[in-house]
Amino acid sequence: MPEPRQEAGLPVVETFHSLQGEGLHAGRSAFFIRLGGCNVGCSWCDTKHSWPAAVHPPHLLVALAAEAQAAAEAGASFVVVTGGEPLHHDLGPLCQALAASGLPLHLETSGVDPLSGRFSWITLSPKRHRPPTAELLAACHELKVVVHEPADLAFAAAMAAQAHGARAANPGPELLLQPGWECPSGQALAIDYVRRHPRWRLSLQSHKLLGVR
Repeated sequence: MPEPRQEAGLPVVETFHSLQGEGLHAGRSAFFIRLGGCNVGCSWCDTKHSWPAAVHPPHLLVALAAEAQAAAEAGASFVVVTGGEPLHHDLGPLCQALAASGLPLHLETSGVDPLSGRFSWITLSPKRHRPPTAELLAACHELKVVVHEPADLAFAAAMAAQAHGARAANPGPELLLQPGWECPSGQALAIDYVRRHPRWRLSLQSHKLLGVR
């Protein structure tokens, strides 16, 4: 796992104020911080340019906090820290800096690294080739699995069972299946599975459908 240099900030691919396009909070105004660096290596990833952390300039945490504050004043209802894989970095100092904005902090992660920072909402998107840690399965609020083929459905069911088992008496996370982009077979599989399994719901990449950043 790359060691962050907090005095130099964090590698940032982009920041922008838009709408959350996926998951349970889809359609809500949000400020996004996309961090560079990812060694998970999903073949279908739509942000492969974020993988090499070294090519993305470091941003000072105070500057990111100022951007989040400006987004809050412009109508953002929460901050999304995404990537890349954001947990390749220690997110504790970033979360401390962003707290000044007063916005809830959301995390989008594959869950392969230890959890750092304090978040009000964690979206775990686990991958078959790099399963998540038990810590993230226990901590996530939303389990979102991308579907391309039948094996992804079996993986989703296994992840849901593990997440539920890790919580003892606490309720498990919200369960979502998201068809791979431009994957008709994945779309058909996800729709059929959700139709037959009422605990699950369908997640669509609405920002792509609408042409929104």
